[in-house]
Amino acid sequence: MDEARTRQEIIDEKLSLAGWNVHDPAQVSQEFDIYFGDAPGFVAPEITTPYTGHQFADYLLLGKDGQRLAVVEAKRTAKDPDLGKEQALQYARNIQRVHGGRLPIVLYTNGHEIYLWDSDYYPPRKIHGFPTRDDLVRMRFQSKERRPLSVELIDTSIAGRPYQLEAIRAVLEELENKRRKFLLVMATGTGKTRTCMGLVDVMMRAHWVERVLFLVDRIPLRDQARDDFRDYIPNAPLWPKTGEKAFSLDRRVYVATYPTMLNLIEDPNHYLSPQFFDLVVADESHRSIYNVYKSVLDYFDAFQLGLTATPTDRIEHDTFKLFNYEIGNPTFAYTYEEAVNNVPPYLCNFEVLSVRSKFQLEGIRGETLTTAEQKKMVAQGLDWEEINFEGTDLERKVTNSDTNRLIVREFMEESIKDDSGTLPGKSIFFAISKGHARRLEAIFDALYPEHKGKLARVLVSDDPRVYGKGGLLDQFKTQDMPRVAISVDMLDTGVDVREVVNLVFAKPVFSYTKFWQMIGRGTRVLDENPHKRKPWCIQKDKFLIIDSWGNFAYFKLEPKGREPGQQVPMPVTLFRTRLVQLQAALRAKRKDVIEKAKAALRSDLAALPENNVIVLDNQALLATVLDDQFWAGLKSSDLPFLRMQIAPLLRARSNADFKAMRFQKEVVELSTALLTENDEAVATLRESLCEQVSELPLTVNVVARQKELITALQDEPFWRQLQAPDTAQTESKLAELTAKLAPLMKFRQHRTDPILKLDVGDLLSVKEWIEFGPAHERLTTAVYRERLEALIQSLVSQNPVLQKLQRGELVSDTEVLALANLLRTQDPYVTEELLRKVYDHKSARFIQFIRHILGLEKLESWSATVAKSFDDFIVEHNTFSALQIRFIQTIKTFILQTGKVEKRNLIEAPFTQLHPQGIRGVFPPAQIDEIIAFTERLIA
Repeated sequence: MDEARTRQEIIDEKLSLAGWNVHDPAQVSQEFDIYFGDAPGFVAPEITTPYTGHQFADYLLLGKDGQRLAVVEAKRTAKDPDLGKEQALQYARNIQRVHGGRLPIVLYTNGHEIYLWDSDYYPPRKIHGFPTRDDLVRMRFQSKERRPLSVELIDTSIAGRPYQLEAIRAVLEELENKRRKFLLVMATGTGKTRTCMGLVDVMMRAHWVERVLFLVDRIPLRDQARDDFRDYIPNAPLWPKTGEKAFSLDRRVYVATYPTMLNLIEDPNHYLSPQFFDLVVADESHRSIYNVYKSVLDYFDAFQLGLTATPTDRIEHDTFKLFNYEIGNPTFAYTYEEAVNNVPPYLCNFEVLSVRSKFQLEGIRGETLTTAEQKKMVAQGLDWEEINFEGTDLERKVTNSDTNRLIVREFMEESIKDDSGTLPGKSIFFAISKGHARRLEAIFDALYPEHKGKLARVLVSDDPRVYGKGGLLDQFKTQDMPRVAISVDMLDTGVDVREVVNLVFAKPVFSYTKFWQMIGRGTRVLDENPHKRKPWCIQKDKFLIIDSWGNFAYFKLEPKGREPGQQVPMPVTLFRTRLVQLQAALRAKRKDVIEKAKAALRSDLAALPENNVIVLDNQALLATVLDDQFWAGLKSSDLPFLRMQIAPLLRARSNADFKAMRFQKEVVELSTALLTENDEAVATLRESLCEQVSELPLTVNVVARQKELITALQDEPFWRQLQAPDTAQTESKLAELTAKLAPLMKFRQHRTDPILKLDVGDLLSVKEWIEFGPAHERLTTAVYRERLEALIQSLVSQNPVLQKLQRGELVSDTEVLALANLLRTQDPYVTEELLRKVYDHKSARFIQFIRHILGLEKLESWSATVAKSFDDFIVEHNTFSALQIRFIQTIKTFILQTGKVEKRNLIEAPFTQLHPQGIRGVFPPAQIDEIIAFTERLIA
C-alpha cells in the first residue's frame, strides 16, 4: 500500500476515530506548508542543513485557538515508521521557529504503528491510537505548568509515616529523572493505597497529572479504594459514584476493575483515547495483569505505578520486567519484618497454632472405624467397606461433620477473645468451597444456638447480600455481629478489617503469594486514637492463626510454594483445533471441509476486537490474513504460520462465550476424527457431547425449542448417520449442532456427583504452637507483662504500700524496698532491671513502674519516645529526599540498637553504605548540625 492509500484508508480513519475531522482545516491541516522565505541560511536548532523555500508536513493537528499542537509524519505500510522520526522532529522544530509558540508534539506512523515523541521530556514511545484534541491541549498545559516535584510538600494527613514519605519521594525523584514506570513493594497493611494517594495528591498539585486510573481485580476492592480516595482526596471528582454505571469523561480519579476497563477500551461505539489517563495504578500488580488484562495496562500511554505486597524475592520476573526494573530492585520496598519491628510497630506479629485431626492426617477408611461407627454407616445405607478416602479428599470428595466440629470447637477454645473473654474477636475462616463454608456455618449455629445464627456468616462473592452499605461485609466491618466471616476466596486478599484477631486456615494453600496475602488480613494495628476503636476490639498486640491444614509446615518444606499453571485461552485452542481440521481436509482433498474450515478461521479473526492492544500491536501481521488472496492461495505450508504467529493473537477475544466455544471445539474435533476415521476419538467425543447436552434444562424456553435435536443427539441412529458414507450430510449435521446448541451451553446445569456426607467421630491428632513470624519467637515479654500487671492488681486489696499509692500519698524508701522485696518472691519474679527491660525505659525507678501499672503515671517507653521524635522530625522536614529520609531512618535504628550515636559514627558503616561520605554526602553542613543537635537531645 503506497503512502497516499495508507493515509486515506488507515491514518485518516484512525484520526477520525480520535475525533479529528481530517477535512476541516481548522482541526487538521494536511500538507502543512512550512515556508522559510527566500533568504538563504535559515538553520533550525540542532540541524546543520540550511533551509529555504517550503517544507510540507503530512498533518498538523490544531487546537481550537489555532495552536499548533502536533505534527504527524506518515509513511507507507511497508516502511518502518522510524524512517519518519527525525523528519517529523525537524518539521516540529521548524514550525516552532517560523511560527513561534511551544514545540508541537511529534507523531509518526506507517498506519499500523504509531509513535509519540514529547521530545522535551521523553524518548519516543509506541502508542495504540491517536490522541484527541483535548488530550493534546492537556499535555501542552501540563508541559507548561508542571512544577518541580522536589519542592512540593507531601500532605502528611494522607501519608505521613516516614516509610510512606520515603516511598513517595522515591517515585517523585524517579519522575524527575524521566522514568515513566514505578513499582512499590509494601507489606499488606502498611498503607499502599494511602501512599499512592499521597503521591497522586502531589502530582495533581504540581500539574504532572490530571486524570488517574486506579485498577483493581474485584468489586469489593474497587469500593474500598473509592471510599479511600473520597476520604483523602475529596476535591478530586470520582468515577464511579455509588450506583453509577455509565462512563463519564469529566472526573479526575477513576477506580475500576480490569474487566470493566477492558470493556470500555474495546467498546466499538466509544473511543477511549490511550492518552485519556495521565497515571494508571495497578493495585496488587502481581495478579491480574499477565493474561488478557495486561492489555489494559499496555493500552494507556500514561505513567504507570504498580503496587504489590508480595515480598521482593517472591515477585515473578515478569512483574519487574513489566515496570522496567531489575529483579529484586523496585522503586521502593518496605517489608513485613520492618513494619513489625518498628517502634512502635506498624503491623501486628502473629502466633500460629497447628490443629490437625486424625482423619486429616490418616484419611477415612472403613476397616479402621470402630464397630459402632461401621454399624452407624450401615444404618445410613452406606457400605463401610467401600469407604476409602485420603485426608486430602476431605471437603472435595467427602465431608465429615465431626472433623469440621473439631476445627470449630478448637477455634472457640483457643481464639483471641474480646474484653468479655467469652466471644472470639473478629475472625476469618478460609474455607475450601462454598459447600464447606455453609457446612461450617451450620456447625456454628448447631453448637452455639444462643447467638441465634449471627455469630458466624458466610461471605461469598456471588451473594448479592454481601455488598454495599448494610451488607454482610459491611456488618462484619462495622457491627458487633457477625464475629466470624467464613469466606471462599473473597476475603483472601485486599479486604481491610483492622479488628481481625483470628485467622483460621480451614483449607490448604499452595501459592506463597496468596498465603501471605491471607495472613495480611490480620496484620493491621488498631487506630491510634482509642476513642475510634470498636467496643469489641479495644486492644490488639498480636493475632492468632489456627492452621488446620499444615500450611506453615508445607511452606517450610516448599518455601516458594507452587502456582497454578497457565491455561491456553479457549479462543486460541479453538483456532488451533480448526487448523488441525483444515490440515486433515487438505490431506483428504475434501474441498467442502476445506472451505468450511477457512470460513470459520476467518470468522474467528473477524471477531477480534479492533481496539485491543494485542490487535493494535499486530496490525501488519493481521493485515496479511485479512487479505482474500491469502486464503485463496492457502497451502499446507502456510499452516505453521497460522498456528505459531496468528493463533496466539486470538487471546484478545476476552469477552467470548467460552462455554459455547468448548462445545464448538469438540464438534470441530469430531469432524476431524470422522475425516481421519479415528473411531476411538469419535467414541470419546460422543460421550462428552452427549453429557453436555444432557445437562441442558428443557424448562428454559430457548432450550426447549431445540428439544428434538437434543434428544436425537443422544440416540444411536444420529451417530450411525454421522458415520455414513454421505460426507456432505455429515458436515451439514455438525454445522447444525454448532449453530443451534453451542449458544445454549451457558444454560448447562452440572450434575456432578454430590459430595459424600459422613458423620464419623474424629480425634484431635496434632495441637502445637509453632514459632513463626519475623522474630521467629513467641511474645514472651508481652506474656510476662500481662502476668505482672495481673499480679499487681491482685495485691492492691491487701498491700498497704499499693493502697497508699492509689490514694495519692507519698511512700517512704523503706516502704518501696519492702514492696520490691515482696515482688521478688512472687510469680512472676520482679526486679527493677526486668521492669526496665519489659517496659523499655532506661531511667525510670522501681516505684515509677508500679505507678505506671496502677494507672497513676504514664511512662512512655524510651524506644517509643525516640521513634516518635524521629517520625516528627521527618514530617517537619517534608522536602527531604528519599535518600535523606532513609538516612534519618538509619540513624533512628542505630540509636535504638546501640542506645547512642556520635558524630564520627555518621561517617562510618552502616551510614557509608548509603553514601560513601556518610552524612557529609547526603546533607549540607547546616542540616548536619541540626541533626547532631537533635540526636544529642534524644540521648542526653
